[in-house]
Amino acid sequence: MSRVSISPKHAENSLQIMESYLHKQQLTDVTLIAGNKRVPAHRLVLSAGSEYFATMFTSSLRESAQNEIELMDVDGDALWALVLYCYTGCIELQEDSVESLLATACLLQLNPVIKACCQFLVKQLHPSNCLGIWMFADTRTGHKDCSELVEYAHTYTTKHFVEVTKNQEFLLLSANEVAKLLESEDLNVPSEETIFHALVTWLEHDPENRSKDASKLLGLVKLPLLSPAFIADNIESNEMFKDQRMAQELVIEAFKYHLLPERRSLLQTGRTKPRKATMGTLLAIGWMGYNNDAPFVDAFSLHDNAWRSLDEFCDKRWSSVSLISRKYQYGAVVVDKKLICALTYTVKCFDFSTLTWSTLPPMNRLREGLGVAVLGGLLYAVGGRQCNEDNEYRYLNAVERWDPGTGQWSSICSMSVRRSEVGVAVLNDKLYAVGGRDFSSCLDTVECYDPHTNKWTPCAPMSKRRGGVGVGVVNGFLYAVGGHDASASNTSRLDCVERYDPKFDTWTMVAPMSVPRDSVGVCELGDRLMAVGGYDGQQVLTLVEAYDPHLNEWEPVAPLNAGRAGPCVVVKNLTNSM
Repeated sequence: MSRVSISPKHAENSLQIMESYLHKQQLTDVTLIAGNKRVPAHRLVLSAGSEYFATMFTSSLRESAQNEIELMDVDGDALWALVLYCYTGCIELQEDSVESLLATACLLQLNPVIKACCQFLVKQLHPSNCLGIWMFADTRTGHKDCSELVEYAHTYTTKHFVEVTKNQEFLLLSANEVAKLLESEDLNVPSEETIFHALVTWLEHDPENRSKDASKLLGLVKLPLLSPAFIADNIESNEMFKDQRMAQELVIEAFKYHLLPERRSLLQTGRTKPRKATMGTLLAIGWMGYNNDAPFVDAFSLHDNAWRSLDEFCDKRWSSVSLISRKYQYGAVVVDKKLICALTYTVKCFDFSTLTWSTLPPMNRLREGLGVAVLGGLLYAVGGRQCNEDNEYRYLNAVERWDPGTGQWSSICSMSVRRSEVGVAVLNDKLYAVGGRDFSSCLDTVECYDPHTNKWTPCAPMSKRRGGVGVGVVNGFLYAVGGHDASASNTSRLDCVERYDPKFDTWTMVAPMSVPRDSVGVCELGDRLMAVGGYDGQQVLTLVEAYDPHLNEWEPVAPLNAGRAGPCVVVKNLTNSM
């Protein structure tokens, strides 16, 4: 015996006939009541289309025997549309009714309708409605599609936070809803000032009823990351917070963070951790083994966890520095809105405001493998090496600095040791020179420069000799990352990391990187130390890792688009300039 399909559209035709009976109210055996709306229907069709009705009509529930069933807190128009869906498989979605339709579909367990409504709402997201969609969907997270809608709406809201706060929806949020928004680490803002001003706007919309929540919500603003002047002018004397003890305690906490930088490692809280968007953008500049197809500068945003070429933002203006990009071991820093690159004796400056390059006065000495840093608004060029006519290197202990005010380079006190491939960083208003190479070997020695006395002072040596070392500063500590220890017969690359405490003049080993490497770019991004690229002895690396000093752990982040060894890594806030 075989089964033959005679009418392929039999099921579709049957439902169409049932729908005609519905409109004529023929053969209907139940009436659904929602408010003033009465909806006659067929139990069999409802049960086939909805798990909710199937349970109701095929179980021992009392509704299974009732001719009329009242559904509480259900929109009548939405109920009628969903009953029609059970007959037709089609539904009309409109912006003004989709939320009530979604709420009713969740009750009736109509999963295809729920998915369609959520997809529709994702496409409707706008700064004027995203908060309402987010809060609405958040009450229905028991369904997978509603949970995804919550994520989409939350992401959209945080990305467009500045525009969102200018709309009426923001002003009408409850205190708990404002708290839920402000506690997000993903808010896309140029600074905490934006968040503080948004909070004040919300408080002033209904000060009589909202002042009681002012201190609690102020605690979600990262006050230690605001300038002391801003805190004094906008918060300390603000009538909204003036007589609230908790608010004043938050102000004192912020001032302590600024006044006691040497204690910042002990003052860490959630309020001292920058949000992803305010950490700035990490720039990786240049590399060894130059690849003509790769960009001169790549930029990394922790908010997006992705690298992108800055060529697209600079209209290929980076190409004017092709000469620079082929040089090995130069230095780079960001001062205000300018990127300054120093190599041999040439100094180039890229202005992020105008997207143009210019040439600064040359250094007094030709230097490769130098270290550069900014201290007190002055640019320092430290150590390096010179190559003579016989291709022999002369290693340097000489240091010079550039004053933007005079536009001149001047020599200062020389280091006690000649250093090339030296790690340089600024900590507690002093300049540190870490490791490097002299004529014959790598160095474990460290010294620091005090600009007030114009003297270099020796510090405790590291436990490892480190040439090509990466150096960075986080939370009042200096870190020496990776590097190599070269001898006449062998070069050993290091994965180990040491931390220097200037208060006790001591070095301590911390968690190692995942891979031994030298020529690694290191700098602080937010409250983490970033280790970018490097060379493991066989290949130039795309590996990027972030060190969390609180957990003493390294974790991988998005890799570089192209391998870089010896890159200069600096942080720049590109929000207002690109």
